Amino acid sequence: MDEMAASTNGADATAAMAEELVASGALDGLFSRIDSGEVQLTGDGGMLPAMIKAALERGLRAELTDHLGYDKGDPEGKHFPNSRNGTTPKTVSTEVGDVALDVPRDRAGTFTPMLVPKGARRLGGLDDMIISLYAGGMTVREIAHHLAATIGTELSHETISNIVDEIADEVMAWQNRPLEAFYPVIYLDAIIVKIRDGAHVRNKAAHIAVGVDMDGIKHVLGIWIENTEGAKFWAGVCAELANRGVRDVLIVCC
Repeated sequence: MDEMAASTNGADATAAMAEELVASGALDGLFSRIDSGEVQLTGDGGMLPAMIKAALERGLRAELTDHLGYDKGDPEGKHFPNSRNGTTPKTVSTEVGDVALDVPRDRAGTFTPMLVPKGARRLGGLDDMIISLYAGGMTVREIAHHLAATIGTELSHETISNIVDEIADEVMAWQNRPLEAFYPVIYLDAIIVKIRDGAHVRNKAAHIAVGVDMDGIKHVLGIWIENTEGAKFWAGVCAELANRGVRDVLIVCC
């Protein structure tokens, strides 16, 4: 809860800062150059990738300074056992295009950056974008084409499939998680959603079980996709809930 509140506060502060800059007129010149096509926002050579590059590299340098214990150029650095040792080139894919980074390194090889972890080739937001596009009905091939055309990022079909598979594993773990033994009320309902079925996107019923705990808090207990609903189907849902730990319910609302 605290992390969510901090994230919300951070987003609000960023939005307020952006509004302040726009209102001050400080960005008018930049907006004019964007409108005229002189400056592009995303893709190769775009302004946003350049800004992300500058921000990430500044953060990485700060991380290395913290790791070494002294600032760059500090004469006292010669008394420390470890020192800076140039940079290593690395390209990461982001929501606004590929970003070529110069990642600083240390002579002892003990520096492990947190901002851009070793081995990471994508920043988190890109994974979210891919999952959103897939959920919206796009195929792996269409997603690859969309990313290349819109933000200039080229990912293999295998990479995109792996990203989608990772979230699928998380969904299965969530769907099979243990449940509380007692819920005073459980709601059973269904909504129609668009689901990818092979090469097509079809309307299907997403059946949902929502449990209300003793504190009055609602929890989604599970979601099941079926073409139709009936007594036999809901009996199977109830059996699954029991297998996952539910032992007693006062009221079931259908």
